[in-house]
Amino acid sequence: MIFDSHTHLNAEQFNGEIPDVIKRAQELDVTEMAVVGFDTLTIAKSLELSRDYDFIYSIIGWHPTEAGSYTPAIEKTLQEQLTLPKVVTLGEIGLDYYWMSDPKDVQARVFSRQIAIAKEMNLPISIHTRDAMEDTYRILKESKIQDIGGIMHSFSGDDEWAKRFLDLGMHLSFSGVVTFKKALDVQKAAQVVPFDRLLVETDAPYLAPVPYRGKRNEPGYTRYVVEKIAELREQSFEEVARQTTKNAHELFRIV
Repeated sequence: MIFDSHTHLNAEQFNGEIPDVIKRAQELDVTEMAVVGFDTLTIAKSLELSRDYDFIYSIIGWHPTEAGSYTPAIEKTLQEQLTLPKVVTLGEIGLDYYWMSDPKDVQARVFSRQIAIAKEMNLPISIHTRDAMEDTYRILKESKIQDIGGIMHSFSGDDEWAKRFLDLGMHLSFSGVVTFKKALDVQKAAQVVPFDRLLVETDAPYLAPVPYRGKRNEPGYTRYVVEKIAELREQSFEEVARQTTKNAHELFRIV
């Protein structure tokens, strides 16, 4: 059984199709998933899904591309929502220098503030970093993130960056990018991650793996990520599926 550790089943791309998408996922042995909310609307939908389905959990936080809209009122609501029983992680938070919706200092402030909240609440974090690896690493290191740990979601670095984030106590999660023919750095990183800190995800509806690259991604396609990682690590599909699910349960504290 496979755990999709990061999916956006709450995205508008799945409106009206959620039961069918879930059914297809189960047919591909993807039986648990963490649905990520990153602003007011997507957080509400994530929480609704985790209430409605036993096998769905919530990851909620304020995305770096939304940093400019982070307010004391938003923070108060977020802190209340983070206490709900099926919220397993604070995220996805971090830095995004590709879209640059808000200046770097604003993103960094909101990122650091949410790390502080996670530490106060003893929750792991899920990290989004795009074109901002060095600053993301610096902020995580300065915050002593090993106290709570977390996930480098859809990890896109090479094996050297993998080792640096692993040294901070982070887990690394791989998306469909690891199946791309030219993603050699990411594939190398997937080979060096200790087995007990490896996670898999889709980031659906984005980043569909081969053989569905370029199409809408779905949680069920986590299966193809597992297959690729098993091939790269010269392990069985069953081993990788079992261990990554175990890792998700332990990090998310799912009994």
